[in-house]
Amino acid sequence: MRKFFLTVLLVSLFAVFGFSNTLVIKGSNTLLDVAQLWVEEFSKMNPGIKITLEGAGSSTGIAALFNGTTDIANSSRWLKDSEVQKMLELKKWFAPVLVAWDGIAIVVHKNLPINNITIDQLRDIYTGKITRWNQLNPNLPNAEIVPFSRNTASGTFEVFKEKVLGDEKMSPRVRMLESSMAELETVAKTPYSIAYFGVGYVDQSVKVISVNGVMPTKQNILSYKYPLSRPLFVFVDVTKGWPEEGPVADFLRFIVSKRGQELVEKAGFVAALGQ
Repeated sequence: MRKFFLTVLLVSLFAVFGFSNTLVIKGSNTLLDVAQLWVEEFSKMNPGIKITLEGAGSSTGIAALFNGTTDIANSSRWLKDSEVQKMLELKKWFAPVLVAWDGIAIVVHKNLPINNITIDQLRDIYTGKITRWNQLNPNLPNAEIVPFSRNTASGTFEVFKEKVLGDEKMSPRVRMLESSMAELETVAKTPYSIAYFGVGYVDQSVKVISVNGVMPTKQNILSYKYPLSRPLFVFVDVTKGWPEEGPVADFLRFIVSKRGQELVEKAGFVAALGQ
């Protein structure tokens, strides 16, 4: 009987104070690879914590914070004005943690004879003003440009739209894809194609080209010389205060630790805290 009452007491304490051995992480697809590395190593250190990780896009992570279905939201962009307004209306407060730096790489099919593109040319391609490669340069093939983009739930889409398109709309010719990996794999097998995604996803199957004459190297990203540089964040709900103990607090401390930042570099991004 005493054991029964002790069990009931513990269950009640867990319900009242929010003690939990679970951790839910949702959001950015860009951060998915590094988040998987974080989760794998953190799980070895904390085998009693059950972790769920999803990477459907930054907007889905922020939305999950609002509806209480995630503990941490990975985001490859800053909060939108509409999200800040919603926080004010609901009296919820989300705090950012800078976890990495990234450059949105512009990639083309590896056989395409182009090495550089300007922001203006990118805008013209993605708004549909330019549709053939030889319109950029007469030495390029007289072939239709096949542009790919992340979908609208993506933080990468939002940053690209802000930095490249401005107030202009993306052309309906642009094919939307669900993930950075899908873009990589599609460009690799599609002649005359172009796409954009976080530099951590780049491999030898595609060609990275410079933007305004600048390549997305580590130093160019850190100095913001590369025009499509950006910070990467995780957001947590601090409406009831900063998490000081429990799985969320432990995970946050781990990802900004020396080892957590080494995993950022391993995933192909730039450590936020320096290595």
